[in-house]
Amino acid sequence: MHLYIVTGSSRGLGAALVQQLSRPGHAVVGIARSLNPALKAEQWTLDLADPLPAAERLQAWLRANTGWASATLINNAALLSAPGPLVATGLAELSAAMRVGLEAPALLSRVFLAETAGVAQRRILNISSGLGRRAMAGSAAYCAVKAGLDHLSRALALESPDVGVVSLAPGVIDTDMQVQLRGADPARFPEQTRFQGLKDGGQLQTADATATAVLSYLARPDFGQNVIADVRDA
Repeated sequence: MHLYIVTGSSRGLGAALVQQLSRPGHAVVGIARSLNPALKAEQWTLDLADPLPAAERLQAWLRANTGWASATLINNAALLSAPGPLVATGLAELSAAMRVGLEAPALLSRVFLAETAGVAQRRILNISSGLGRRAMAGSAAYCAVKAGLDHLSRALALESPDVGVVSLAPGVIDTDMQVQLRGADPARFPEQTRFQGLKDGGQLQTADATATAVLSYLARPDFGQNVIADVRDA
């Protein structure tokens, strides 16, 4: 059996990844704040804005479930604070965004690496963003989280050379996050018109199509050779 752990699994790209991974020979665990009844995988309802209980549950579960042919952790969950300048972002909202997007992947990766040490093939796929590599006004927290995820991936690849680690930008996906960006006040979020233009120009990919491309990248024999990657360059 091949194990896949996917965060942010209840909707968008996460749900599409879980749906496509749920097939014979795969054990899939989804972690999200809510259940998605359409998914056939095991689902844990946990809020990654409080990531320690999620890491502890994963630790206990991995200790009780062993013998995997391969194990993969996909850190997909992210929380976009309201578009606008950092100074206008609520403290609790900012803290939640940073915890979901960076602290949770760090804790889950730590547990995953420690508790799957005997598995022959291990991979960590961190879902990053072009905004981790190009700053954008009005989205400082998201940019910081994704840049941090990239650098976390670089460090993990150095520490665990036997584990494939990639921080992958998946392209622009038509998700609730895009709706939030398009609906933002242009006075607070100067890039609003650009995101509206992406929608109007038909440049957004569906979550299903993106999941197919991401999983194709995950299955590559050279996965991990380039730690910082973009699915559009594959």
